[in-house]
Amino acid sequence: METEPPTTPTPAPPSVLVIDCIAKLINDHPFPAVPLRPLLLEHLLPLLLPHSPSSPLPLSSLFYRLFSGHSLPHKSLELFRFSLIHSPSSLSPSSLTLLLNSLSRSPRRLLFPSSAFLLLDLTRRALPSLLSTAALTALLSPLARRSTDPFASTLSAFSRAELIWSAAGLPPFGAAELTALLRAFCACSRIADARAAFRLLYSRLPPDSRSFNTLLLGFREAGNLPALEFFYQELLLRRFQPDVVTYNIRIDAYCKKNRFLEALQLLTDMEGRSITPTVRTITTLIHGAGIAREPFLARQLFDEMPKRGISPDRGSYNALMNAVVRAGDMKAGLELLDEMELKGIEVDDVSYYTMLCGYRTSTDFDGVLRIYRRMIAKGFVPRTRTVMFLMKFFREKSRLDLGLELWNYLMEKGCCPHRHALDILAKGLCFGGQVAEVYECFKQMLERGRLPSHRGIQLLEQFLVKAQDEEKLEVFGEMISRLKTLVPSAS
Repeated sequence: METEPPTTPTPAPPSVLVIDCIAKLINDHPFPAVPLRPLLLEHLLPLLLPHSPSSPLPLSSLFYRLFSGHSLPHKSLELFRFSLIHSPSSLSPSSLTLLLNSLSRSPRRLLFPSSAFLLLDLTRRALPSLLSTAALTALLSPLARRSTDPFASTLSAFSRAELIWSAAGLPPFGAAELTALLRAFCACSRIADARAAFRLLYSRLPPDSRSFNTLLLGFREAGNLPALEFFYQELLLRRFQPDVVTYNIRIDAYCKKNRFLEALQLLTDMEGRSITPTVRTITTLIHGAGIAREPFLARQLFDEMPKRGISPDRGSYNALMNAVVRAGDMKAGLELLDEMELKGIEVDDVSYYTMLCGYRTSTDFDGVLRIYRRMIAKGFVPRTRTVMFLMKFFREKSRLDLGLELWNYLMEKGCCPHRHALDILAKGLCFGGQVAEVYECFKQMLERGRLPSHRGIQLLEQFLVKAQDEEKLEVFGEMISRLKTLVPSAS
């Protein structure tokens, strides 16, 4: 095994450092036991003033960091209210959308959707320009996906939102809002509900090409290729004019079914209709070539992009990286990662996750470790999927020191990892005799207003009883009880 190289952090841009700092302060703050407003007045407000050296501070980035860091939704809500009062111009529609997403994902969901409507009504009165179709989708999608009666709940929320939008003086609902409703159903493969909603509303809210494309997207998400093609032919009979989005959806559907050659034929068909492929079109085909285990064709499509007047973007690089890694060519994948950084294309969580999975498949521990170290050196904050992957991998390899290191790194970056990541880490550490370290991890989560899983709580209590550590057991129980009292929906 190779010696682990020392990690030299890469300097981050000033705005990123500011976001990291503020996110950590908010995530570490014991709200709601202690008011959050004094902290925001001291540390955030000076950055929102016109003369601030960091102005304009991208508040949407801060909301994203809190969302991706699993911060307590109450904190993001408090931040939103504070910003509405002190610096409404710093808020953007994406901030509202991220906050709605945050409110919707509490496991107990006691905050949603009632808190979402209170938030939308507050926005309607204070800053109606933030109300957008993206916010509408963020409201409807969780209801379509998780409600006991998805169709009725989603339609009811749509009607309530329509009243709020109208009271805000915004234009009446139309095709864009109908598309948002259809997207909510189609994203979770509820195509029957989507078609029922379409039949119910199309006479009042005339659809456009995006509405029809969204219905096609529903068939794609459901994995029903024959139904998708049947519906497409039905649209053609209704004189629907397919566009590049239509073809992108159909190409993606064929690629996901490993019918790559038929997807390539669709590229020829669309060009025959004088529809110009976009970077999304070619990226989808590159991904399809990867699924078909055709890395040579994936590379060929990638190399031909400039000839088509298309500049490869991060998605294109990730698609090609996935194709070569699937084929076991880790060297080519690493070269693509280097090339992205050389060209100033931001490496994202998909890039790192693809490489990590490739090295794990090839049973190359040192390769996984190199990518992990590289990610940390860049100051990158991985998403939940990658954190879970690394925690499981480190436990399998009996490197719980690395799992604890990752936990501490995320805490330093102002993130509180998902509680299932803590379960994985805690189980390994407890059985390894490091109960004190597990206790500190649980305390950190509780102090940030997050309730560990029931299984995790039972595990730690079991080992504290075994160790006869009455003091820690009492403190731990009191912290859980206090949090449940303060935040009944803590997650």
